[in-house]
Amino acid sequence: MSNEAWEQLSNQAVAIGGITYFLAFIAYLWQWASLRRVPLATDHRVAVGAGAGAVGGTASRARRRGATDEAWTEDEVVATAGEETRRRVAMAERLAVLLTVIATAVHFVALLGRGLAAEPARVPWGNMYEFTLSGTFFVSLTYLVLLRRFNLAWLGPIVVGFVVTVLMIDVIWLHEPVAPLTEALNSYWLVIHVVSAVIATAAFTVGGFTAGLYLVKERAQKKVAAGGDGAEAPAQRGYLARVPDLVGLDRLTYRLHAFAFPVWTFAVLITGPIWAHEAWSRYWNWDPKEVWAFITWVVYAAYLHARATAGFKGRTAAILALIGLATLWFNFIGINFFSTSSLHSYA
Repeated sequence: MSNEAWEQLSNQAVAIGGITYFLAFIAYLWQWASLRRVPLATDHRVAVGAGAGAVGGTASRARRRGATDEAWTEDEVVATAGEETRRRVAMAERLAVLLTVIATAVHFVALLGRGLAAEPARVPWGNMYEFTLSGTFFVSLTYLVLLRRFNLAWLGPIVVGFVVTVLMIDVIWLHEPVAPLTEALNSYWLVIHVVSAVIATAAFTVGGFTAGLYLVKERAQKKVAAGGDGAEAPAQRGYLARVPDLVGLDRLTYRLHAFAFPVWTFAVLITGPIWAHEAWSRYWNWDPKEVWAFITWVVYAAYLHARATAGFKGRTAAILALIGLATLWFNFIGINFFSTSSLHSYA
């Protein structure tokens, strides 16, 4: 295949992948719409049409869920909803996950085609368009890798919706034709530095999603405790009722950040300075990207230190995690629009 054919294949794969991600998003919405009127079976009052044995078993599982970080399984959620709802929910979830897997695979084809379209062939990290394409791919891949381990089906609509949105921005405003790597990027350090950076970025992003959900669910529960009108519905049924409890969300957020932080440290404080010295003969240049990457490192270091040593949990920790996510994505994309002096103008 010619370089032009590879570039065309990459562009087509991005379009197909975006459409498939969108269909997965619709499937996730279908799943949660099917559950919006199904309350959690925490006592006999919601067990319409269910046998006493089933109710007791579900209720006991509900009480155990309060002390764990596991999301509700499909059987527990729709135990009292009837066979038709059970089939509809199961079908929607399987379809959504399948479409997400297909979209991620097509996403990878887009990256592969982008790299093979250059002359000579290279890794697909030559400009902001390609870095964003890679970042969204790793967010989706991280979700799929952790899906079964942490029962993250409840996070699907947020992850897929985020990927679709960022891909649209990438294609509309950041797209550039394939070109050879600049001299500064033509190094094996590109692979080491960027792979570690995008892996950490993906894990931090997913952790930011769980931190945001913590704040939303906490607010809903406070409304229920205060007896606000209509507050019980979103807290006891629908989407928020299917995510883990606050303790589980806080613990999952911490685990994701604890994994991502050392990887980010390796990318920002080890491979980055070494590569900068090789390219520009200086380990540190006070470049805006370097400064904001370090600011991000400090915010996440503060989050993990306080979370591990001072019992810094709950709402304050979630807010700090979201501040870290804001600095991360501002450094990733925002610097390019607000700085004219960055040596990282290609990224």
